[in-house]
Amino acid sequence: MYSDKLAKLLSSLKIETGDVVEVESGGAKLEGELMPKTEIGDPNTVILKMKSGYNAGVLVDSDTKIKKISAGKRQEFPLAKPKLNSKLPKVAIIWTGGTIGSKIDYKTGGVSMTVKPEELFYYIPELPEIANIMFKDVSGVASEDMTYIEWQKIAEEVAKAINDGARGVVITHGTDTMHFTAAALTFMLKDLNAPVVLTGSQRSGDRGSSDAFLNLISAVRLAANSNIAEVGICMHATSSDDKMHFIRGTKARKMHTSRRDAFRPINDRAIAYITKDGEISYHGDYKKVTDAQKKVKAQTDFEAKVAILKAYPNSDPEIIDYYIGKGYKGIIIEATGLGHTPTSVEHKGKSWLPFVERAVKKNVVVGVTSQCLYGRVNDNVYKNLRLLSHAGAVHCEDMLTETAYVKLGWLLANHKQEEAKDLLAKNIAGEIKERTTFDEFLA
Repeated sequence: MYSDKLAKLLSSLKIETGDVVEVESGGAKLEGELMPKTEIGDPNTVILKMKSGYNAGVLVDSDTKIKKISAGKRQEFPLAKPKLNSKLPKVAIIWTGGTIGSKIDYKTGGVSMTVKPEELFYYIPELPEIANIMFKDVSGVASEDMTYIEWQKIAEEVAKAINDGARGVVITHGTDTMHFTAAALTFMLKDLNAPVVLTGSQRSGDRGSSDAFLNLISAVRLAANSNIAEVGICMHATSSDDKMHFIRGTKARKMHTSRRDAFRPINDRAIAYITKDGEISYHGDYKKVTDAQKKVKAQTDFEAKVAILKAYPNSDPEIIDYYIGKGYKGIIIEATGLGHTPTSVEHKGKSWLPFVERAVKKNVVVGVTSQCLYGRVNDNVYKNLRLLSHAGAVHCEDMLTETAYVKLGWLLANHKQEEAKDLLAKNIAGEIKERTTFDEFLA
């Protein structure tokens, strides 16, 4: 980004990115196309792409002169308007950004967002043949910048779309925190009677190995045609393009930084698989679409003062006091194994027990999950686990840490403290299974 001062100067000269400009500084003149400013470098330096193909940077000071030579070519994207087909179901696509809505700018080497979601009709002409699509642009932030405020907005838009007649909803989303949003929507959407499908991509759409188009096509097919009345994530099930899977929103996790099949079901099986030809096969138990006419309610209140803490060798439990002092209402401890934290009397300063006890006395709900992704915490095996339970901590069964964090934030905002604590270890939205089997580890 250029500095505010430089941006105002360029704006006053009616100069935009892509325009051909002349910059005179220190007795020398350079002419070239004004490039976007990258995140690194001096924000008061203009970047020019010269006819030679090389880029040059010129520091703009009070003696620098800039003038516009000619307007640059603006890249136009065709915004197709497909005809509606009364025989096709209505699907809402809620646009929130992420790699699925990006492309590489080969001039800068960076990735940028598409201009409008409607561009997808140009890139994916199959969409109007699957459903009558309506777009809602909610945000364009990277998923790591998502907060509970975006979760609330998305939940409200999902409820509105379904109550206005959408057969299903697709949410485009960055992959890094997609499983947090999926869990949040699972708890926030009450009386849901339609498929709500989050999808994204690991690689931008203009790359030959992109997963963006097939993920989105499959997500729209699930929203339009499946009988699943749950929130879930639809992404590649394998590294090839043979099939996608739909994973329950409270049981999904991103397991690889860059592979196309990064998302896996944890302590669960995928609800459904969909081939590249659109054939849907169902697996396991799931909530089905019914003829019920209830309105979907967006119960979006969320307690933001919930933290995730990781227990590890030499970890300092005084961090719990920090969160107590900051007025936090809940803490999820990601413990080792079956739910262990340091409790040794030989190293009293490292024991988590007195700090957990103090948090509980201060009405902070403390939940315990495992750093082991598969399996469940269990306070009936080792002494240390029982001590943690006696201190007032709640063992969260086979819940993922991310799901437990989202669930606790939602519970504390919608229930009294004691009721929230009681519900944390009880299944309310498919986040806890009574029994974890070995084949789910292999799924």
